[in-house]
Amino acid sequence: MKYIDHGAGGAADCMQLVDGPAPQPGPGQILIEVVCAGINRPDVLQRLGRYPPPPDASPVLGLEVAGRVAALGAGVTEWQVGAGVTALTPGGGYAEYCVAAASHALPIPAGMDFATAAALPETWFTVWANLVDLGRLKRGERLLVHGGSSGIGLVAIQLAKHLGAECLVTVGSEEKAEFCRKAGATQAINYRSADFAEEVKAITGGAGVDVILDMVGAPYLQRNLASLRRDGRLVYVAFLEGSKGEADLMPIMLKRLTVTGSTMRPRTLAEKTAIRDALAAHIWPALAQGRLLPHLFARFPLVQAADAHRLMESSRHIGKIVLDVAS
Repeated sequence: MKYIDHGAGGAADCMQLVDGPAPQPGPGQILIEVVCAGINRPDVLQRLGRYPPPPDASPVLGLEVAGRVAALGAGVTEWQVGAGVTALTPGGGYAEYCVAAASHALPIPAGMDFATAAALPETWFTVWANLVDLGRLKRGERLLVHGGSSGIGLVAIQLAKHLGAECLVTVGSEEKAEFCRKAGATQAINYRSADFAEEVKAITGGAGVDVILDMVGAPYLQRNLASLRRDGRLVYVAFLEGSKGEADLMPIMLKRLTVTGSTMRPRTLAEKTAIRDALAAHIWPALAQGRLLPHLFARFPLVQAADAHRLMESSRHIGKIVLDVAS
């Protein structure tokens, strides 16, 4: 098969299209003939040597794919060869064939193309696990999402709307602010021209928000704590601007705040299966109805994976970037 090799890692140019043996599915796994693969920030971090794959995962980049089941591992009964699937993978997506746990795959919603389906798993698994399971977001609450125009951010906006919660976002331009408002955000704050904590205070009449989904990290910690109301929850999914800093922790005690977070890749097989099952029950029906769709900003052929990564690193995109593997 053809796949993207990033060698010892480094700048985007280190990625090259090469030939190698296709993987084989083990017990409980399926082999997917990949049509499209989603690109995510963790892929960039892995390329740079900052996010190593688990010991039993493929070293090839790529955490989500869409394609057709090509072979079944021992014990797999829920899928048939030829079925269209989209799947969360621990690695291996930038390739013509990829192995995934059978229980981490979902059917491609009716009428959806492979590119759109490839943009679903990583963001939906992550947002559901962090906003519903950890953040306990519910109807009538207020959510603040940093990086509202990212793939994660746009899914968070959609999930909040789906649950009946109000969603505020921070973004870096008026173009991104307008896009987020059209996606369902009630307020979009440009962090380049305003202090988001002061804006949240003004927007909520001093009450604050119930949940914050943060991917920026330490520089926002103090203002995040100030922006939460009593019993609020601060949930981290990334540290794009660093994980170390100083903060006055008194608001945590005075307002009974919860600070938590998670990454998806190290979760157990059973934990990811539980998230898959929740998505199948609560989100996939809406996707089949044409709701909650991701926004595809750009598509690149597999051979241009380096260009796709450069776009991701520029932060100029809104929504998802996808590789057309089959082409």
